[in-house]
Amino acid sequence: MVFMCRRTFLGAPLAMAAAGQARTPVRFGIDLFSLRSQGWSAFEYLDYCARQQAQVVHFSEIRFLGSLEPEHLRKVRAHAEARGITLEIGMRSICPTSKRFDPAQGTAEEQLVRVVEAARIAGSPLVRAFLGSMEDRAGPLPIEAHIENTVKVLRHVRARVEDSGVRIAIENHAGDMQARELKMLIEEAGKDFVGACLDSGNPVWALEDPLLTLETLAPYVLTSHVRDSAVWREGDRIAVRWTRMGEGNIGIREYTRRFQELLPGKAYSMEIIVTRPRYFPLFDPQFWAGYRNVRAEEFLRFLRLAEQGQPNPGPTPAPQELAAQREREDLEASIRYTREVLGL
Repeated sequence: MVFMCRRTFLGAPLAMAAAGQARTPVRFGIDLFSLRSQGWSAFEYLDYCARQQAQVVHFSEIRFLGSLEPEHLRKVRAHAEARGITLEIGMRSICPTSKRFDPAQGTAEEQLVRVVEAARIAGSPLVRAFLGSMEDRAGPLPIEAHIENTVKVLRHVRARVEDSGVRIAIENHAGDMQARELKMLIEEAGKDFVGACLDSGNPVWALEDPLLTLETLAPYVLTSHVRDSAVWREGDRIAVRWTRMGEGNIGIREYTRRFQELLPGKAYSMEIIVTRPRYFPLFDPQFWAGYRNVRAEEFLRFLRLAEQGQPNPGPTPAPQELAAQREREDLEASIRYTREVLGL
């Protein structure tokens, strides 16, 4: 009952504003994966984000930068600084046993060191990276083995990373790890140079309440990705999908309030991805092969979200020629909602 009462406390931020109480500031940002179909240059991305009054722009993949050449990075940095924007740089998997890892780009250590150096030149305080995806929970290796392999990579590059002054922000990505698993990875690698990129959408792909993820990882968070989600029950299945901000049922206002309390000054960056539902067959024994270490009390929090949700299938996907426009519409609607919730 206490849990349900907390979930009903959704109007708190607006009530505080009405009472004239100041809310703790966070830095409003945009993750460029929100604009993944635009095909813009790094400078065009920055100009668009400046028009949206972003304080932080998160280049979550190298492709959004266009190049890691030092001269190009210096120009991108200058372009951002002229617009009052802080840059954050990211890359993809650094786990050599993950299905998401690309060995064609070099060893995990080589890739990570290369992007850390790019971040130093560009003025990014961090490099975002990830382990893999939910596919790595169901493969021949248990998720704990992938975590161990990622930790080994991070330990191998520790001296180089510390010399650069940059920190590594590991994301809870695409259902790969639950919060306590990412916490374990960070602590084993070394929390003095490794932290978390907290994603609010990916917990529902890992059978986890996003508020639990936030509260567990808050001491380790370096940056964030934020989007809303819908969760509901359909017979023997739980359905989840990502939505525009304000269109889900995970309690995004309460999530934002707690984020402001726990992470003052951190980047609160929109990563808006609107999807169709993904289904989890809860009564299929094979489904649980990758989730045998899930704690019952934590899963019950996720199950309560689903039991309280209503079917929310979302819009029909946009045709390819309209995908870029739909992304901008989804992001801009989410920005309007978020600025109101944050009181910006």
